[in-house]
Amino acid sequence: MRTTPAPVLPTAVIVAVVAVVASTGCGQKGPTQAPRGPVEVGVVTLAPERIVLTTELPGRTSAYLVAEVRPQVSGIIQQRRFEEGGDVKADQVLYQIDPAQYQAAVDQAQAALAVAEARVPALRSQAERLQQAVAVRAAGQQDLDNAVAALATGEATVAAARAALESARINLAYTPIKSPISGRIGRSSVTVGALVAAYQPVALAVVQQLDPIYVDVTESSAEMLRLRRAFASGKLRQGARDQSQVRLLLEDGTPYPLQGTLKFADVTVEPSTGSVTLRMVFPNPDHILLPGMFVRAVVEQGADEAAILAPQMGVTRNPKGDPIAMVVGKDGKVELRILEVQRAIGDKWLVTNGLAAGDQLIVDGLQRIRPGVPVTAVPYTPPAPPASAPGAVTK
Repeated sequence: MRTTPAPVLPTAVIVAVVAVVASTGCGQKGPTQAPRGPVEVGVVTLAPERIVLTTELPGRTSAYLVAEVRPQVSGIIQQRRFEEGGDVKADQVLYQIDPAQYQAAVDQAQAALAVAEARVPALRSQAERLQQAVAVRAAGQQDLDNAVAALATGEATVAAARAALESARINLAYTPIKSPISGRIGRSSVTVGALVAAYQPVALAVVQQLDPIYVDVTESSAEMLRLRRAFASGKLRQGARDQSQVRLLLEDGTPYPLQGTLKFADVTVEPSTGSVTLRMVFPNPDHILLPGMFVRAVVEQGADEAAILAPQMGVTRNPKGDPIAMVVGKDGKVELRILEVQRAIGDKWLVTNGLAAGDQLIVDGLQRIRPGVPVTAVPYTPPAPPASAPGAVTK
């Protein structure tokens, strides 16, 4: 018995059947989805805060007093009476110049003064006798005039000898070279036995007073003008200049433990940099600060009694680079604000225009919204820090 094969359907028929089945399935209505409500966003309600504005300015340290030690008389150095790098006191003897020739000059001047003083009594007696003789016409007037002139010459010789003696004593007093100030002395440029000249251009040593110490920083003149406008408008309140406290950051970024005081601002703007030099004074009892060190001074510029600080996570920038923020308007819809920010303070921006007290700044859910969309505002709660794994060792 022979089996008859089953008929094969054409491909076109199969495609038509699949299309009918698909269209039938698509025609069936599924369950209806509920319309979505307003998006929930996390907001921070802005409130005015009192802040003290500070700025970091680069600068360098310089000694409070600097004295370059130079000889005032010429001679041979006999002794050096200090340790290089040590502390010296004012009027402490640093070098001793050979005083022999200056002592001899003093002795010579004393002898010349004694000779001049010995002549004066005889000249005075002669003038007095001639004056009496002229009165009784026993001597001529010319003789009296000569005697008076000789007496005046003798007295002048005494005065000159006395001045020469004083000059010799001064030169002798200059043979011990003393420190003009108290401070720390550096290296000596001469050794014992060296010949030095009076008022030579090369200093024998340099003494610097390091406690207190100056810190000179630079600030742009444009920033100073901005601050003056802020003070004039009342946006910032400036304290007394003598109460302006300054903090210091060392080269490695560590804070200096003692506070300083802002003394004055220079009256001249440096043409090449457009900056003004500010001078500050810091106590330096442990000599941590040395002249020439690079530091950064944290200067108090003023206090803003009603500053608006916006969290940085709620501020972005548009394609033009302008800072923008999204806030919840009074109608519950998203509003786009273009801001003016001055500086970053911690993790917030100091906003000078675009936001006000009471605004609800959107900081969470920014990816799901756009301007004009209704939203539900809820207070933003920062996420809790991740808990340490069990058995973890905390260092």
